[in-house]
Amino acid sequence: MTDVTIVGGGLAGLISAIQLRKAGYSVALFEKKQYPFHRVCGEYISNEVRPFLERNDLFPAKANPSAISTFWLTATNGKKAVLPLKLGAFGISRFAFDLWLYEKACDLGVTCHTGETVADIDFQDGHFQIQTVKGLALESRYVVGTFGKRSMLDKQLKRSFMTKKSPYVGVKYHIATSFPDDVIALHNFQDGYCGISKIEGDTYNLCYLSHRNNLRKNGGIKAMEESVMWKNPHLKSIFQNADFLFDKPEVINEISFERKEPVNHHILMAGDSAGLITPLCGNGMAMAIHGAKIVSEILIKYQLRDRELIEKEYTAAWEKQFRGRLWAGRQIQRLFGSDSLSNVAVNLARYAKPLASRLIEQTHGEEF
Repeated sequence: MTDVTIVGGGLAGLISAIQLRKAGYSVALFEKKQYPFHRVCGEYISNEVRPFLERNDLFPAKANPSAISTFWLTATNGKKAVLPLKLGAFGISRFAFDLWLYEKACDLGVTCHTGETVADIDFQDGHFQIQTVKGLALESRYVVGTFGKRSMLDKQLKRSFMTKKSPYVGVKYHIATSFPDDVIALHNFQDGYCGISKIEGDTYNLCYLSHRNNLRKNGGIKAMEESVMWKNPHLKSIFQNADFLFDKPEVINEISFERKEPVNHHILMAGDSAGLITPLCGNGMAMAIHGAKIVSEILIKYQLRDRELIEKEYTAAWEKQFRGRLWAGRQIQRLFGSDSLSNVAVNLARYAKPLASRLIEQTHGEEF
């Protein structure tokens, strides 16, 4: 029987696996894709996580991530505000970061099952029975669920957020362009917003969230970009002058910001499986890393004993660390994606900078 099984091989899953394996536990990790691969993600990480990553030899210095210190915000009409980022951030692609962590996990002795989709997780008699689509069966004392924003397992577990339709679609490109290395920009367009920032090398991440109606009205991604997003002159310039490095964009549908539970059917949820912060806050990767730290440390603290106490303490720790940030993100999102409100947000950033900086801090954590 395996001590801990991680279902999902993103940041939260890989870092949880690494930390638990370092503590001497047997760990199995399941990822439905084969590394390396791209994910729809802003690929911006607040420096709140950097001390933890460096202490644990998890910071991807060899990939030469970018250093980000400034935030640009534009309204749908192109009006711009500039703010400093208190902690700063770094940019790195999931293609590079996930692969590096995966290789580290394998080297440490984590049993990594790639190309395997978990179809069922059943808790009975004090442990879990895990079954994959391909027929692999595994028993495990604990399961950490890090299977992302929306999964067939969420449906199987009858999680409440799955019953609510989400109108959002996320799209990501990697591009080569002329843009400041130290800036993350958030450009509003009608019913959506688009971020751009440097990752490793000379590559930039361009990732946006749009209401599905934009796609429906325009018949597709490219037509929607030209008719809706290009009304913001900053976005028009980027799309017209950049070299797009993907054959086609990475796309994800049904992005839900509804409340989720940190523990469900005795599975300890982390990363986007526990709660998804609005992309404009740019901190999903930092939250995933911090969540992995919390869940692995609590399991190690109690030596995988006293399930009830582990679940109770993890729920309390997760709520204390993240619930307020998720709420703040949902409220701040209301200022984006419309002509009038995006102008309010830009004016706030330009003429009430202390307040605007305070709002940004609400979606970021402290260094740990």
